[in-house]
Amino acid sequence: MATILQFEDRHIEGVVALCEAEGWPSWTPEAVSKAFTAPGVLALVAEDHGSVIGAAELLTDGSVMAYLGLLVVAAEARGKGVGGALVDELFRRSGLARMDLLSEVGSKGFYESLPHRTKPGYRLYATRA
Repeated sequence: MATILQFEDRHIEGVVALCEAEGWPSWTPEAVSKAFTAPGVLALVAEDHGSVIGAAELLTDGSVMAYLGLLVVAAEARGKGVGGALVDELFRRSGLARMDLLSEVGSKGFYESLPHRTKPGYRLYATRA
């Protein structure tokens, strides 16, 4: 079973590799380092035998609001409770009762397996088309 740990710099390359495998090029080593250590961020990794097999980033005000900015699990580790363990640990460490998120279409089944309410969501961009 995976061990859930607080993110450290030694995890950067593992997180980047997970994101690259998903086709998410924005998660460069510099971006992971900056985002995962920013104020108001709780970042965790799941390790198995020293390898990063999952990562989660929660952005929060520490009181009411929380946004799950990233949850990624290695393809070979899916269906083994890693994603759920990361989410549970984020709730435990943050002390909050809810978090909001956007998801990839393929992850709908995972999120719907957790206690939830579906609400409309939007992703806004700085430039207007």
